[in-house]
Amino acid sequence: MKAALGTFVAAGIAATAFAGGALAQDAYPERPIDMVITFGPGGGSDTMGRTAAHLAEKELGVAVPASNVSGASGNAGLTRVLTSPADGYTLGTLIALTVSSWAAGLGVGQPDQFDVVGVLQSSPSMLFVPKDSPHKSAEELLAFAKANPKALKVATSGFGTMDDVTLRYLTKQGDAMTNVPFAKPAERYASTVGAHTDAIYEEPGDVAQFVQSGDLVPVLVFADERHKDFPDVPASKELGLDISGLDNFRTIAVKKGTPPEIVERLHKVFADVTATQEWHDFCAKTYTCTENMSVEDANAMVETFYKKVKDLLAQPS
Repeated sequence: MKAALGTFVAAGIAATAFAGGALAQDAYPERPIDMVITFGPGGGSDTMGRTAAHLAEKELGVAVPASNVSGASGNAGLTRVLTSPADGYTLGTLIALTVSSWAAGLGVGQPDQFDVVGVLQSSPSMLFVPKDSPHKSAEELLAFAKANPKALKVATSGFGTMDDVTLRYLTKQGDAMTNVPFAKPAERYASTVGAHTDAIYEEPGDVAQFVQSGDLVPVLVFADERHKDFPDVPASKELGLDISGLDNFRTIAVKKGTPPEIVERLHKVFADVTATQEWHDFCAKTYTCTENMSVEDANAMVETFYKKVKDLLAQPS
């Protein structure tokens, strides 16, 4: 009788503990969730992060305050994510530029430190020239670079980024240009619009206003195929340049070790966010719409990108 009673009590305790755990999971989130934007105000990552945070609030039922923690190609902000508890209450923007910096040895981050809960944007990068540039096409730009090594100045987001990797690749092809890094996006855009630099490496959405005004002219897209929104701009593959696969993706990530049920909850939230008309209008305007990915596929995408950049950097000069 005592044994039976003990078994009953033990079962009751286990059931209560299980129910308590289930209730705790069901209750997530119980308080505001911090969105760490890993770049400064005014750029594409900032706009993406804030738009996503705003729409996620409606799905989560709690505030998702966004704060900019910029520096070190996004690594400063991700350090905050990694030093916070793995409980789903600290999100961070994890983008291709930062992953590229890891591959270049400029950050201590690794793909396996994070779980990507949403791939929100992706776009191939392009070269743009100012409206009064003497180089009206990619062919003219590359021919000048070949004849005048390092004479052309290209505004980029920094060393160790896809921008830098691409310029290094062009140098190996005999089309050497000078990397001129800018920490702040607005300064980078202004440098080329004002013709202080000869070109800018950027995805079209971030400079859409300047493209639409005619102040920046796209001349080359780094991809195997032409961009559907810029059908007159040649793809790098057409010109014999094998430098595709470095699309600038932007994701939302949490620290690895976050409970799987919370990771899946957040994944569903951001899938719902990207399905809204408001998000569709936003991504269409910035040429960055992309299909939803599972957490596993998103993590694999980041790992593949990381390895590709490492491989490109390892190629002999």
